[in-house]
Amino acid sequence: MWPLYAAGFTTAFGAHGIAATLGGDTEDAVTSLLVLGGLLALYDGAEVLLKPLFGALADRIGARPVLLGGLVAFAAVSALYVAADSPGWLWAARLGQGAAASAFSPAASALVARLNPAAKHGRAFGSYGFYKSIGYTLGPLLGGVLVWAGGLRLLFAVLAVLGAAVAVWAALAVPAVPPLPKARQTVLDLARRLADPAFLAPTAALAAATGALSVGVGFLPVSGRAAGLGTVATGAAVSVLALSAAVVQPRAGRALDDGRLTTRSGLAVGLLATAAGLACAMLPGLTGVLLGAALIGVGTGLITPLGFAALAASTPTERLGQTMGAAELGRELGDAGGPILVAAVASLATLTYGYAALALLVSVGGALAVVGRTGATVAAGQAE
Repeated sequence: MWPLYAAGFTTAFGAHGIAATLGGDTEDAVTSLLVLGGLLALYDGAEVLLKPLFGALADRIGARPVLLGGLVAFAAVSALYVAADSPGWLWAARLGQGAAASAFSPAASALVARLNPAAKHGRAFGSYGFYKSIGYTLGPLLGGVLVWAGGLRLLFAVLAVLGAAVAVWAALAVPAVPPLPKARQTVLDLARRLADPAFLAPTAALAAATGALSVGVGFLPVSGRAAGLGTVATGAAVSVLALSAAVVQPRAGRALDDGRLTTRSGLAVGLLATAAGLACAMLPGLTGVLLGAALIGVGTGLITPLGFAALAASTPTERLGQTMGAAELGRELGDAGGPILVAAVASLATLTYGYAALALLVSVGGALAVVGRTGATVAAGQAE
C-alpha cells in the first residue's frame, strides 16, 4: 500500500503545489483571473477526457502497468518545463501532467480497493486520502518556498524527481494484480450502471468537494495577496485546508467501517461544511482565508473516503477500474468547473461573488442530501 500512498501524494503535491503558487507571484505567466482559471482547469480538463479510458484500460490489462506508466509520464512532462521554461510550455506541461495523472490516479484507487477486503474499504480509502491530503498540505507550503527560492523551474524539477522515484518504488513493491474475467458489457449496461443513484450520489458529492478544493487552493492565495500576505504566507494559510482534510479522512473512514457513520449523513454534513467554508472565504483578510480553508478541508475530508468506499461497495470487482475512472471524471468536472465558475463570476463582479456562487451550488447539494435522508427515514417509519 505504501507506494500507492506515495502515488496519491505525488499527484496532490504536483497539482496543488503549482496551483497555489500561480495566483501568488507569477505575473509573467498569469496575467488575469481568467488566465489563472484556465491554467487551473487545464490539468483537470485532461483528466476529464482520459481518466475513464485509463480506468477501463486498468480493468483490461491490470492496474499496475497503468500506474507505472502514468508515474513515468508525469516525471517526463515535469522535466519538460524545466528544460523549456516559458509561459507557453507551462500550459503544455500542465496538460501533460494532467494526462499522466489520468493514468495513475484511477489505477491507484482500483488497487486500493483490490488489495483490501470490503469490510476495510473505509479505512483503506481514509488512509489513502490522508497521504494524498499530506500532499495537498505540503504542496502549497513547499511549492511557495521552492518558487521563492528558484522559480517554477525548481518546483517542476522536484516533481520530476519525485515522480521517477515513486515509479521505481511502485515497480519494486506493488504486487501484480491480474485482471478479473468479466461478462460482456454493452453500452446500455454501462449507461444503466452509471445512471444508478448508487453511483451518481457519491460521484456528485465528490465533484462538489473537489471543485471547492480546487477553488480554495487556486483562489484563496489571491485573497491572501489582497490582504497583504506573501507567497510563503499564503501557501501556509492554504495548507490549513489540506491539513484539515488529512486529519478528518482516516477518522471518517473508521467511523464508516464501524457503523458509527452512514454514507448519506456523512456526505450531507460534508457538503454543508464545504459550503460554509466557501461562505467564510468571502470575509476579508486573513480571517476569511483561514476559516474558509479549514471548513473546506473538513468537508472534503468527510466526503472523499465515504464517496470512494460507497463506489467500491456498489461495483463488481472486475469493473473497479472503470467505475473509479468514471467517478474521477465526475471529480475532474468539478475540479475544472469550480475554478471556471468562480473566475467567470469574479470577472463580471468580484472574487467574493465567485465564492458565493459556488457556495450556493454546493449548499443546494447538501440540502438535497439532508432532505433525501429525512424522507428516507420518514418512509421507513411509515412502513414500520
